[in-house]
Amino acid sequence: MDEEGTLVPSRDMYRLYFKGLVSEETSQLLAGFGVAVYDQDDNLLFQMKGPIHGSDITVLEAELTALKRGLTATLKLGLDQISIYCDHDHIYELVMGRSVPEQDNIAMLMNDVQRMREQLTSSNPILVTRDQISFAYKLAMETVASNISIRMPATCSICFNDDLEAEQMYSVPLCGHQFCVECVKRHIEVKLLEGGVPTCLHYQCESKLTLTSCANLLTPKLKPIWEQRIEEELIPVADRVYCPNPTCSGLMSKTELSTSTEEDGGSRNCCVKCGEPFCINCKVPWHSNLSCDDYKRLGPNPTKNDIKLKVLANQQKWRQCGKCQHMIARIEGCNVVICRYHHPHIL
Repeated sequence: MDEEGTLVPSRDMYRLYFKGLVSEETSQLLAGFGVAVYDQDDNLLFQMKGPIHGSDITVLEAELTALKRGLTATLKLGLDQISIYCDHDHIYELVMGRSVPEQDNIAMLMNDVQRMREQLTSSNPILVTRDQISFAYKLAMETVASNISIRMPATCSICFNDDLEAEQMYSVPLCGHQFCVECVKRHIEVKLLEGGVPTCLHYQCESKLTLTSCANLLTPKLKPIWEQRIEEELIPVADRVYCPNPTCSGLMSKTELSTSTEEDGGSRNCCVKCGEPFCINCKVPWHSNLSCDDYKRLGPNPTKNDIKLKVLANQQKWRQCGKCQHMIARIEGCNVVICRYHHPHIL
């Protein structure tokens, strides 16, 4: 069932009522929410109702989802002063900061709620009775009742499978768009392996999927990749540095790196995670006794023997023929020498 909403902007003071309900009257769990905003003269300015998708949704999650939807609509309307009317003791204690969430999903919802409250000039929670939020309760009940009566098979807009059960669908937390679990799994894997963070599959929707809400869709390999993508997003692309040590590959920002030494020309740094030195210019483990220019002349992926030969050549003051690449050593005589392939060089 699609969400239903009516928006009538106003500049007066507002009161936000919300309600989330969960019903077990059928073989599957059904949940819905209702939101209503009134002005100081008891005029209804905004209302919204809709389903809450999830095979194991709890009452606490439903209530916080309803509050989150109400706050989202309030911010979109440009309101900055509201009173939040709540009839759920636990929700009231959480919003007041007197209680700490114990589950990760509740903590995530509370973080979203408090983040939106911080954008308002004032948002005072008020504990009330069920009768005082009857309109929001009615909207939530209408949504649940509609789902019980209709119970139509879901359709995935990606693979067009039109015979899916509720537990086979995934709903994006931030926007409510739904897709089948299999399509979401494939989308997540492709996005992560491409170096991005998964977003909603709906066309032009920029809502990001969350690691917490997708935890049961991830393989053991994908979870640490997603965690690294989250860490990467906190660092500007131009400041990202990865440890070249294959057993580390840690992500750092340039500001985190240890101070470079003057004799190394500012290219030698140490990984903040494994401590191994590396060259920030060449993006390789530290090439001792070799300048960056000498290292790059060895070509891509030089072997250890290539590096040892170059170091020895520098120590012995050998030179490398630019045409045949053979080493040239002057034992005696003038500075003009000819390599074995008759190419003249000045040493």
